[in-house]
Amino acid sequence: EVQLQASGGGLVQPGGCLILSCAASGFAFDSYAVGWFRQAPGKERERVSAIHIRDGNIYYADSVQGRFTMSRDSAKKTVFLQMNRVKPEDSAIYYCAAKAAGQLLRLWNSQTAEYWGQGTLVTVSS
Repeated sequence: EVQLQASGGGLVQPGGCLILSCAASGFAFDSYAVGWFRQAPGKERERVSAIHIRDGNIYYADSVQGRFTMSRDSAKKTVFLQMNRVKPEDSAIYYCAAKAAGQLLRLWNSQTAEYWGQGTLVTVSS
């Protein structure tokens, strides 16, 4: 069974930090690209970051560039999103999604994925 299990969300103060995790199972992790996407209430889903698991190539949205860092642990089949200097506008449900590695750009540009996780809620508020 294919699973993407996102975790790590919660309440954090503006300027604080949070680490999200996405644990994968049931597919060939190293042959995939994994992305983080988010959706705030009343807004469209937007891309946050994406990584090619094997070669480590990473994309970031302009809104998080320099504040968020995506990484992966192939042995644990897990990707991480280190969120630093968070802002209220970072509040959203964060989803991880996976697509075959050769489709990284399609995952990034079109948000099309083969697998989606269930999401984890991040709330940035004082």
